[in-house]
Amino acid sequence: MRAAVVRSNSDGFVDIVEKELRPIKPWEAKVKVEYSGLCHTDLHVAAGDFGAVPGRVIGHEGVGRVVELGSEVTALKLGDRVSIAWFFKGCGHCEYCVSGHETLCSEVQNAGYTVDGAMAEEVIVDANYAVKVPEGLDPVEASSITCAGVTVYKGLKEAHLKPGQWVAIYGAGGLGNLAIQYAKNVFRAHVVALDINDEKLESAKRTGVDLTYNSSKPGAGEWIQQQVGGAHSALVTAVAPAAMDEAVNSVRSLGRVVLIGLPQGTMELPIVNTVLHGIQVLGSLVGTRQDLAEAFQFGAEGLVHPIVHTRKLDDINDMIQEMKDGKIEGRMVVDFTK
Repeated sequence: MRAAVVRSNSDGFVDIVEKELRPIKPWEAKVKVEYSGLCHTDLHVAAGDFGAVPGRVIGHEGVGRVVELGSEVTALKLGDRVSIAWFFKGCGHCEYCVSGHETLCSEVQNAGYTVDGAMAEEVIVDANYAVKVPEGLDPVEASSITCAGVTVYKGLKEAHLKPGQWVAIYGAGGLGNLAIQYAKNVFRAHVVALDINDEKLESAKRTGVDLTYNSSKPGAGEWIQQQVGGAHSALVTAVAPAAMDEAVNSVRSLGRVVLIGLPQGTMELPIVNTVLHGIQVLGSLVGTRQDLAEAFQFGAEGLVHPIVHTRKLDDINDMIQEMKDGKIEGRMVVDFTK
């Protein structure tokens, strides 16, 4: 089979190679990949930012059909469409796995990083961790929900967002656009979208956002305070520490600032303002299997539509370069069905 693997020098790009899968184990399934999206995390893996993994098959936004089952598998059947997500597997018995926080398991395995991922014609999954994709959901769109969608959905859950409240979403790209849709259509909230790119803000307006602000101008937090009395919560999808700093200034008393972007560096937290106004700052890491099942279902119900563009596997390094250059709107998805 053909697969995109991290280069030996971890230069940020990948090689397309012929690779043979090992035999599956009793609790595993083999999946014929239909679509696999490219995520910024794949770029970090290819560049060795989390540690060098030469030869690793990248990809954790995968969707495909089960074509082979291990002897002990009962959760899946042949032909099921399932996900290949960043949260590939946990230990199943630690305090995090048994308390609904399985993505924080110390023995977690991540598709496309610690185990081979979905940017290949076939992939092996643990049958107990592959989440089924509803048949009513477009599989191309499902690929983006597998990572970007579930990440922002979980972040909004962590924000304790309620109908009618205001949420400030920093970053209106692939993650931010989906965050706006989940916030508006699932949580029934009001949304302020912030980005330094006017084209992305125009796209956000088409998605139904209530207010926009070009955050290349200073004072975004103060502006939100003036417009709506401060947001009830803020979700930071942008990969810039400055956005995280500003998000703290944008929320009202008891506001929650949820960080899901992963820029290098540190953020500044105004201690007095944080304490006096009871502001909470927390991180949110992708989502559990249950979160993903919920995120898929809202997509199947037509409440969320990722912006997706399909490409060929041979275009993968062009896609990586375009993503580095900030030229991509939504998600680029490799089509393995042709």
